[in-house]
Amino acid sequence: MTLIVHKYGGTSVADLERIRNVAQRIKHRIDAGERLCVVVSAMAGQTNRLVEWVTSLDPARYDRAEYDQVVASGEQVTIGLLAIALQHLGVPARSFLGWQAGIRTDGAHASARITEIDPTPLRRCIEAGIVPVVAGFQGIGPDGRMTTLGRGGSDTSAVALAAALEADRCDIFTDVDGVYTSDPRIVSKARKLDRITYEEMLEMASVGAKVLQTRSVALAMRHKVRLQVLSSFEDKPGTLVVDEDEIVETQIVSGIAYTRDEAKVSVVRVMDRPGVAAALFGPLAEANINVDMIVQSVSRDGVHTNMTFTVSRADLPRARAVLESVREQVGFERIDADDEIVKISVIGVGMRSHAGIAHRMFRTLADRGINIQAISTSEIKVSVLIAEEYTELALRALHSAYGLDRS
Repeated sequence: MTLIVHKYGGTSVADLERIRNVAQRIKHRIDAGERLCVVVSAMAGQTNRLVEWVTSLDPARYDRAEYDQVVASGEQVTIGLLAIALQHLGVPARSFLGWQAGIRTDGAHASARITEIDPTPLRRCIEAGIVPVVAGFQGIGPDGRMTTLGRGGSDTSAVALAAALEADRCDIFTDVDGVYTSDPRIVSKARKLDRITYEEMLEMASVGAKVLQTRSVALAMRHKVRLQVLSSFEDKPGTLVVDEDEIVETQIVSGIAYTRDEAKVSVVRVMDRPGVAAALFGPLAEANINVDMIVQSVSRDGVHTNMTFTVSRADLPRARAVLESVREQVGFERIDADDEIVKISVIGVGMRSHAGIAHRMFRTLADRGINIQAISTSEIKVSVLIAEEYTELALRALHSAYGLDRS
């Protein structure tokens, strides 16, 4: 019998009516002969509420172990309610907290990583004809304390359990019906993809596509877990995330993604000497500030240069403070910052074997008078930084330029 792991996000279990709908969907799959393991998030908004309670009591120095104890309670409520809803429909079900499901993590409270899973308790449950309903986002650390996995933790839990149970597939139910060639709220001609490779999905997730988190996609790729992204509100197929070998006809470009969560920082008139980059970016790394796109202008006088890079908007104030703290040591004139920018990315595994992808992107933007402020590339991605006001124009123009428009 087919074994599928279902994961339902917070919007899918936002209230009792939606929990009943999820229970009906699970019953339908069980009646069709599938075996299921179900992973759920907290009800929509509940985790944010719990976090707010913690930070209200102690905004700066709260104990992260106690933080985990509080925020993990949201999933505990959901698993119990869903198990009860399933039992009411005649489906045998039993709830499991992360530690009861055998999920072990490292000791990094609030951002733990799964180290191993003992699937024995869940396998026994499934073999007995009982649906295990598992709390996502949590596990147990080396000290026996509850841990939480951080952002996207429930997706990560589901993929990790699918790998441990050797499931045939992991279905991620959410409020969208699949992965699109671009944001359909902006690009009206965006198409839903039937299939996409792990690598493409990983790149899309890293540059703003909010369908899946990067950690869960990377885990699925490593363990070859077939993913399906589909809607919990419609009964129709979604998008399969699979190995490249499973895709018969590879598209040159699969999608155009964007993220507004970027801020540009320019360190002006830096002393142009060996070691200056390390002197700037070392302190940022020590402060756990992730730097993305980096551009260094050519020195005109042989003495000074400008160093431009991007950080997340949330990290911008801290980045400025860190750089100011090393101004005398490094030697630069000033810091310019701009958070009214957007990063646009063209993504596709077909780039490996086709030339001219970047040129088409640059020409398309130039034809519309859109200035490129920075560029970065990977094997299957080209990203540019542009002014935020051109976001919609750029997305629609690039979507058409690469032949992605729905006919």
